[in-house]
Amino acid sequence: MQQGRARPRLLQAMFDAFRLPDLRRRILFTLGMLVIFRFIAHVPLPGVDANALGQLFERNAMLGMLDMFSGGAMRSFSVIAMGIYPYITASIIMTLMVPVIPRLQALSQEGETGRNKINLITHWLTVPMAGLAGYGQIMLLRHEGVVGSADTLSTVAMVLAIIAGTMFLVWLGELITEYGIGNGISIIIFGGIVAGYWDMLGKGFLAGQQGQVSGLVFYVLIALATIAIIVIFSEAHRRIPVQYARSSFRGGRMYRQSGSTHIPLRVNTAGMIPLIFAMSIVVFPGMIASYFANPAGADPNFANFIVDQFSPSTALPMGLLYWGIYFVLVIAFAFFYTTVIFQQQDLPNTLQQQGGFIPGIRPGKHTADYLNQVIKRITWGGALFLAGVAIIPFLAREITSVQVIQLSSMGLLIVVGVILDTMKQIEAQLVMRRYEGFIK
Repeated sequence: MQQGRARPRLLQAMFDAFRLPDLRRRILFTLGMLVIFRFIAHVPLPGVDANALGQLFERNAMLGMLDMFSGGAMRSFSVIAMGIYPYITASIIMTLMVPVIPRLQALSQEGETGRNKINLITHWLTVPMAGLAGYGQIMLLRHEGVVGSADTLSTVAMVLAIIAGTMFLVWLGELITEYGIGNGISIIIFGGIVAGYWDMLGKGFLAGQQGQVSGLVFYVLIALATIAIIVIFSEAHRRIPVQYARSSFRGGRMYRQSGSTHIPLRVNTAGMIPLIFAMSIVVFPGMIASYFANPAGADPNFANFIVDQFSPSTALPMGLLYWGIYFVLVIAFAFFYTTVIFQQQDLPNTLQQQGGFIPGIRPGKHTADYLNQVIKRITWGGALFLAGVAIIPFLAREITSVQVIQLSSMGLLIVVGVILDTMKQIEAQLVMRRYEGFIK
């Protein structure tokens, strides 16, 4: 790239994209939807004590972590406090149910029509998911004295507002997917996480003023190293060579054609899903115990002990329980989810139907066994990578002794993944319009 050597390739791509009216319109539309999302994030639900809510988030690290993914919407308990995660949960449930339920499996094989029906079911499933999550959050805040009103009508109104906020975000995400750039749902999550980084920067400056400069330097170095590792493993894949042998009739004669390509098997096929599964399970005991724990200042009971044990902010040696379970669960779910996804792709049958074969491997069962063997081996690398990234916040805190900021491995995975995906989509749009893109 001649012109791109003088400037970073991402900036060069953005300059090229803004020269095209339709692509510029897509980018501006995406930015406009993000502005609307951030505006809605500051519309609070009625009956919430803002001061008590702020104090609760200061002493509950788990809520602080969840708040970062909602872009501060949970800290103010706005109408989109649950963010878009009920829809993510519904999507994961549908992904797991499709190979299990024959009717859903049949729908998945009906092409675009079947996918639209599954997507509609996912949207309907999002409604009770958002309602249950919102109701649970309201009950937790009411137990802590943050939500004052306890009558049924107020509770129903708050739950309906939370459901409406979640579905509104899903709608915004789909608008971005159709009229903007990138995957709309991922862009919405990305916007919430990045918005939470401003508060993290403010806490970092506060830590610097308190004399923790060396700790902050190490913290930044750990964060940069984590980003580099995420980029490497996000793009890493194993190429499986494939050859095609085709026959065609032309002019009454048979012609044999051959070609070769490869199947890119990703090292991290599961993406960030194992982290979501593992975190959901590891925070569940602490979340349930928090309903029965004595308030701050009172004598702690057994529920308080469970909350301390299953809190991400717990220091050594008790913190080893939370982070150790988290590490093991991430590895287990990485293998589980990769197996589910790989079985749904059904690569051996697809190759056989298209006349393709792996050199030296017989089609059918031998190809399936070979691919299963390869995916299991490379999944070890992806699983250990995800598990290592998962416990980096704990390691960073213990190494640097910086307690006021929380490095989120899941947040970094999402941010880096969305940026890489958006770069690829901009590249594809530029190539379609015969622009030089990133590489000439």
